Amino acid sequence: MRYRPSFPLDLAQVLSPHQHGRGDPHFRRDERGVAWLAGNTADGPAAMALRRFADGEVEAQAWGDGADRLLAGLPALLGADDDDAGFVAHHDAVAAARHALPALRLGSSGRVWDALVPAVLEQKVTGIEARRSWRELCRWYGEPAPGPVPDWLRVPPTPRAIMSIVDWKWHRAGVDHTRRRTLVFAAQVAHRLEKAGETRGAQGRAWLRKVPGIGVWTAAEVAQRAWGDPDAVSFGDFHIPAVVGHALVGAPLDDAGLQEVLAPYAPQRQRVVRYLEAAGYSRPKYGPRYPIRDYRAM
Repeated sequence: MRYRPSFPLDLAQVLSPHQHGRGDPHFRRDERGVAWLAGNTADGPAAMALRRFADGEVEAQAWGDGADRLLAGLPALLGADDDDAGFVAHHDAVAAARHALPALRLGSSGRVWDALVPAVLEQKVTGIEARRSWRELCRWYGEPAPGPVPDWLRVPPTPRAIMSIVDWKWHRAGVDHTRRRTLVFAAQVAHRLEKAGETRGAQGRAWLRKVPGIGVWTAAEVAQRAWGDPDAVSFGDFHIPAVVGHALVGAPLDDAGLQEVLAPYAPQRQRVVRYLEAAGYSRPKYGPRYPIRDYRAM
């Protein structure tokens, strides 16, 4: 399949939110610049390879029972459904980032479950811990991706696979009781969670939050990836208030301050966060950090 977007496209940038660390078994770019991804769809597991040519055209190949569904969702994945109409930059840093990043778009994977599992794993732990657990669960409980794909490519664990994991295996994967319980709760109602992606917006996020253990932060992380929600800010994040605060007001913020600063941008507050992160703003290197824990040794 060949797809020529009608908008400027930075393939690496639009796909980056879907990758969980450089060793992500379900999504990665190879040394040739080909993006490989695997996922669960309503039709079954599937894998896809994406390559962008110099003229802007994107070539996509897909394999597996869900191949047609992945290909049908390609435009949305690349940001075709993203609409920034009415967006106004109220700060110089946002205006500068918007000018420098004309190809920044919010893509939609259309797969709530595949976005939910890594989001839950990232609750209240360091990125190193969460990515390690994600890699191990994909390798142990995810299927090998269909098609002529790299050996490392795995389809994320299905809800059935999540419910089959025994306690000592969760422990070995470094997942504490709170997060494993949330994943099991979500797996039990996974067939209903995709409704969030159909509903979208604040209502879709509220639907996700009906699952015990899924709060504002986790629902926003899922919404950003599953339906490219432009207003789903990850309130409660350890880094984002400091990133936005230093970029826009020159000082770190708490969640209340973050809400106040971003209020003029509603309903596109998350777009501001993406602009600032993509422009290279980051949390200052000083200050407290979460310790890296290994639940397998506890």
